[in-house]
Amino acid sequence: MNDFRKRTAIRIASVSLFLACMASPIAWYVARENAEQSIVSLAIEESGRMLHRYDAVILDGPDAAAKANDAAHTISGGMFDIVEIYDSHGDKLAGAHTPEGKDIESSLPHHGRPNYTEAFYLGRKLANDVWVLRVFVPLRDSATDLTRPISGYFEGVRVMPPWQRSQIVTSAWTVALMVGLAALLCGAVLYPVVVSLADDNERKAREVLDSHISMMEALGRAIAKRDSDTGVHNYRVAWIAASVAEQMGLKGAAMQALIAGSFLHDVGKIAIPDAILLKPGKLDEAEMDVMRTHVSQGKEIVTGMGWLDGANAVVASHHEKWNGQGYPQQLQGEAIPLSARIFAVADVFDALCSKRPYKEPMSFETAMAILEKDTGSHFDPAVMAVFRPMARDIYERLANSDENKARELLEERVRQHFDY
Repeated sequence: MNDFRKRTAIRIASVSLFLACMASPIAWYVARENAEQSIVSLAIEESGRMLHRYDAVILDGPDAAAKANDAAHTISGGMFDIVEIYDSHGDKLAGAHTPEGKDIESSLPHHGRPNYTEAFYLGRKLANDVWVLRVFVPLRDSATDLTRPISGYFEGVRVMPPWQRSQIVTSAWTVALMVGLAALLCGAVLYPVVVSLADDNERKAREVLDSHISMMEALGRAIAKRDSDTGVHNYRVAWIAASVAEQMGLKGAAMQALIAGSFLHDVGKIAIPDAILLKPGKLDEAEMDVMRTHVSQGKEIVTGMGWLDGANAVVASHHEKWNGQGYPQQLQGEAIPLSARIFAVADVFDALCSKRPYKEPMSFETAMAILEKDTGSHFDPAVMAVFRPMARDIYERLANSDENKARELLEERVRQHFDY
């Protein structure tokens, strides 16, 4: 399992577990409340039938107390263990209780005159783990018409038997566990979907990157062919620049821009006439002016090309010098982009150490002597300080390397810095 899949599995598992931990208690609470509500609703319905049977919902007249008393004693012992009936003014007319109700009556909190307009209930846990439900119902002569005036109040207390309490708790826990399991299963189902989408996205991103790198290499080969070169210089100098940049802490987009810019640094030579580009002898001043335009030409080519746009720092500034005597802008010191300063060291070192049609490769000592002499004038001293201890190893790794070998070295850097 790669790092991405591990991170994805951990994150989805964490979210699923979090949702399970959050949703399960809520589901438990809602299920328990619904169970209590169903019991209360049944109790209210049954009590309403009994009150209407005894005509106890109309609590006025001389026989109101007798009707209330008959209804209270009939209802107690059924759904309720304590029954109290009040008239419309909140005065108690009748009360009745079972032995269980009598035992817990003193433990219940007292209240003032009833004056509520809607039915409600309260759950309460008493001493010795006794669980009771208290129901409060305003009485009207019509159970369905809530606009009718209140003619009295019914209050009942039900001592929940252990079996019913156990049933409610068990049902609530069952719902909670099902909700928690559903959250975990959802995460388990979601993981392969996310991984599959990520793999597909990675594959498409790799295809896009492949096309970008192929385009970069095609441009590089085109430059080399125009300049009667094999193209090995592009691979070598990009690899050297990337190796130095790693030691200087470049990464991400900055490193990608450096590699692309190093590989395409001379792309503007495509626009230089053959008579000048391929002239075997020394160029005169007018011809040199034309040759120098390859910098601006190259910048125009890579600027605005999306992924290659970052290459313009190297392309536009690879002939600038630390002392400001370069071209085309005569930038000086740190005004020159860091990527271009790194490239300048890599470019000159490789040019000195490579065999060309017009020269033999220089020895490591001779090449380093030239770079040291030009440090502070052509080259950034800070870049040279990083390059110096690496130079011997770079020289030995590139000694007698052909284009394929140089390409393999660069591909290692590309895979590392382009998530290839």
